[in-house]
Amino acid sequence: MRLIVDGMNVIGSRPDGWWRDRRGAMEALVGRLGALAQGDRQPVTVVFDGRPFELAAPAGGVDVVFAARRGRNAADDDIVALVERTGQPAELRVVTSDEDLAGRVRALGAEVVGAGAFRRRLDALADRDRDYA
Repeated sequence: MRLIVDGMNVIGSRPDGWWRDRRGAMEALVGRLGALAQGDRQPVTVVFDGRPFELAAPAGGVDVVFAARRGRNAADDDIVALVERTGQPAELRVVTSDEDLAGRVRALGAEVVGAGAFRRRLDALADRDRDYA
């Protein structure tokens, strides 16, 4: 099962001040996704809106993609295109709370996980890792 993550949707699922350091929030998400990918041995693709930039050492198992264009629904359209290209959408889990995007990828056969629930899972993983450190 491959995860495709609507990056800004997950980041924006909690008003924790991420907008003051958008880049830092993106890097933190990629780091947590890397821990998840390595722990679950599950490939992850995260799609971000905005101008592309290099992220500090993306973790193994995480493909970072920036939307191919700017504007409304740019990342959403790219996520739908990823689902369409797979040939096996039933093996994909898309993480988003965007109702329109969720409907579009479900119609193609992908599973959808809400951004808030997914973020809580990432938080629990980070807490567990801190306890073992």
